[in-house]
Amino acid sequence: MYIKIGLENGIEGRSLVWVLDHPGCFAYGHDGHEALHNLPAAIQDYVDWIILHGEQPWLQALNQDFEAEEVWEVYSIDENYDLYEEGYEVNAWFLHDWKPLAGQDVERGLSLLSWSRADLMETVRGLSQPFLEAKRPNERWSISGILNHVGSAEWWYLDRLGLSFPRQDLPDEPLERMEKVRARLVAALPGLAGSRQVVGVDGEIWSPRKLLRRAIWHERDHTFHIRSLLDRP
Repeated sequence: MYIKIGLENGIEGRSLVWVLDHPGCFAYGHDGHEALHNLPAAIQDYVDWIILHGEQPWLQALNQDFEAEEVWEVYSIDENYDLYEEGYEVNAWFLHDWKPLAGQDVERGLSLLSWSRADLMETVRGLSQPFLEAKRPNERWSISGILNHVGSAEWWYLDRLGLSFPRQDLPDEPLERMEKVRARLVAALPGLAGSRQVVGVDGEIWSPRKLLRRAIWHERDHTFHIRSLLDRP
């Protein structure tokens, strides 16, 4: 089974390999070689995740044949769109992101979003507010801050395509923020099936497929991050 792969180098100092037809399936590495080496285990985890929710997996974990069809080197720009080391980070745009979402893509995407949200909520269930807000060494945010970031980032993805509500209407409370933004995404997603919308915003290219790719990855990635924090002493 041939799997379409996109490799993004330099994202927060690492490499990230994306399984392009399967949002939420990804692997990290210190470099592209390590990320590709870690991918088979990530695919198996993804298949197990689908099976756990009672679905027949639409991705095979065995006999994969893959290579990085596209490679994106992350770069940063300033407000004039000139290269600038400390500027805005421009993340991957793959040729695959041009493809309109099909009805099946939307149907699966809604399931994946539902599962990823359930996983995240199960991960933080029962944690006290002081624990959620506690600062941890070498971490940018508390767990509460991570949750707030998940909601804000998803709003930002929607905003790239003109689908968000006004930023001032974002709730301050992280879980309320996440819930309100997710409701907007779930409502908007069916209407994106077949859309050929591709837009450039602030020096970066966006499409419905890229929005879905990044939204599912982002929530799963931070769920894994929170779990790793909870495993620490």
